[in-house]
Amino acid sequence: MPIVGFNFDKISVEKTGKIAGKLNIKQSTGIKTVEQEKLLLGTPEEVLKFGFEYKIDYGGIGEINLLGHVLFLDEPKKIKAILDQWKKNKNIERVIMEQVVNAILYKCTIKSLNLAQEVNLPPPIKLPMVESKK
Repeated sequence: MPIVGFNFDKISVEKTGKIAGKLNIKQSTGIKTVEQEKLLLGTPEEVLKFGFEYKIDYGGIGEINLLGHVLFLDEPKKIKAILDQWKKNKNIERVIMEQVVNAILYKCTIKSLNLAQEVNLPPPIKLPMVESKK
């Protein structure tokens, strides 16, 4: 079933030093919470709210932290099963996890690229470059 919502709850970017030499940029994404929530789409619908944290560490010269949530719609019986599985062992069905994490990566990568530019940190992903032939 579809992802019906995505929101950032907290956005933080900080540059704490100057770039000197090779920089090791580390990115991490994690689902922190899974909750059931009512969403008003004409009639109230039960959805799952996946709370996430997306972090980019610039190895001592800065970091970007994004907290937010993704809303996932499915049948009430399926929502209950997913929630029970999360409560039992902090695990989510692979197909659902792929949808949720891909949505997080897509939105957060774009946002972090913009934030890095605002504070003069290097882009967190490799950007295409034109190189002339010698």
